[in-house]
Amino acid sequence: MAVAAAAAAGPVFWRRLLGLLPGRPGLAALLGRLSDRLGRNRDRQRRRSPWLLLAPLLSPAVPQVTSPPCCLCPEGVHRFQWIRNLVPEFGVSSSHVRVLSSPAEFFELMKVDCLESTLEKSLQAKFPSNLKVSILLDFTRGSRGRKNSRTMLLPLLRRFPEQVRVSLFHTPHLRGLLRLLIPERFNETIGLQHIKVYLFDNSVILSGANLSDSYFTNRQDRYVFLQDCAEIADFFTELVDAVGDVSLQLQGDDTVQVVDGMVHPYKDAAAAGDRRPAPDTWIYPLIQMKPFEIQIDEIVTETLLTEAERGAKVYLTTGYFNLTQAYMDLVLGTRAEYQILLASPEVNGFFGAKGVAGAIPAAYVHIERQFFSEVCSLGQQERVQLQEYWRRGWTFHAKGLWLYLAGSSLPCLTLIGSPNFGYRSVHRDLEAQIAIVTENQALQQQLHQEQEQLYLRSGVVSSATFEQPSRQVKLWVKMVTPLIKNFF
Repeated sequence: MAVAAAAAAGPVFWRRLLGLLPGRPGLAALLGRLSDRLGRNRDRQRRRSPWLLLAPLLSPAVPQVTSPPCCLCPEGVHRFQWIRNLVPEFGVSSSHVRVLSSPAEFFELMKVDCLESTLEKSLQAKFPSNLKVSILLDFTRGSRGRKNSRTMLLPLLRRFPEQVRVSLFHTPHLRGLLRLLIPERFNETIGLQHIKVYLFDNSVILSGANLSDSYFTNRQDRYVFLQDCAEIADFFTELVDAVGDVSLQLQGDDTVQVVDGMVHPYKDAAAAGDRRPAPDTWIYPLIQMKPFEIQIDEIVTETLLTEAERGAKVYLTTGYFNLTQAYMDLVLGTRAEYQILLASPEVNGFFGAKGVAGAIPAAYVHIERQFFSEVCSLGQQERVQLQEYWRRGWTFHAKGLWLYLAGSSLPCLTLIGSPNFGYRSVHRDLEAQIAIVTENQALQQQLHQEQEQLYLRSGVVSSATFEQPSRQVKLWVKMVTPLIKNFF
């Protein structure tokens, strides 16, 4: 269950970069730890690294795609290879990519032997064990209430202090008087560690799903399993380790400390003579960490929406419909057809909540109605369509998009991971997703079936939708929503 870490640059590069960052202590701290880590990883020069994502910081401006991607690679899925100019590209066989469709399937894949018993067996082994468990959580969300993620993990941390690491990321935006005044749960609106990636040896699960009970039973999300993809596992392991290095470390007495970064001990040596099939699928990890001025996911998403051609179809889904103004402008101003799937109020995760939180579904209805009215005022109803997901007893949390090229009945690209396409995902939270580009028809069919399965449980939004009793929004909610929409 250990995952190989990787590095692709020397420490001198990062130390030089530190000198370019006056007045930015948060980023300087991050790069300082990267410098230490990279110094201890010089034997891994040939591996790809997520530190390449920090390359834009060396440029005076945000990287721009200077000519339309469709002109760069006009043939089929290869038109998307412009993304490799921004992030590492991982070519894989589509046989290593499996799309999951339900919470039960997600649970069965995640269900492994009891972690504690596995750690116990490693201690009893005759030879030293390389088993390491690294857990990265958000500090505010993981510390909420008396019984929380921290208290659940403490027994494991106390029993296996040398093998278990629990890191709690604390956003640099929550500090000083603000941190003292904002109560629990509400402090999570300032910024979270929102990445959902699960790594087991050389395999990766990317999803928007958490690991609480409802995500294994009746909370619909999206999930993709990348099996035996060592380089991608290396990338995300190094990413998790890097964020962990700048996070607070949970101690056995339930305190937290800031400590130097750790180097992961696992090395994944490929077997001699190992021959891989020619790739027909390419994976691009997209990271968004606006507090550290890393905005790769934002750049790629905006470019995809900008360059979607006439006749192309984009299926975009989010459990919390609160698109940034930039994304809304692109949807309304470009040429592709859009079908946007969002949660009906009854399947919103806040439906029925007590107090102010119970009004959040109504706020999303208000945002949805405003967007629908703008679509209608522009005469775009045929090109841009809203659909609401509904399923009795379930909640809806799926997010991502599928892109169908003009004339194609199957998608060749999907985005899947944690971002919701809203203000918080772009500006506040730490997010990660992957772009999967494939020319393999079987994998394209998997993605198509996943999209169809979600959309089949939806109804098309029309003017009549907002006349229903459940869509009536109180005046105070309408007045407050513009003031707080950037926090949820």
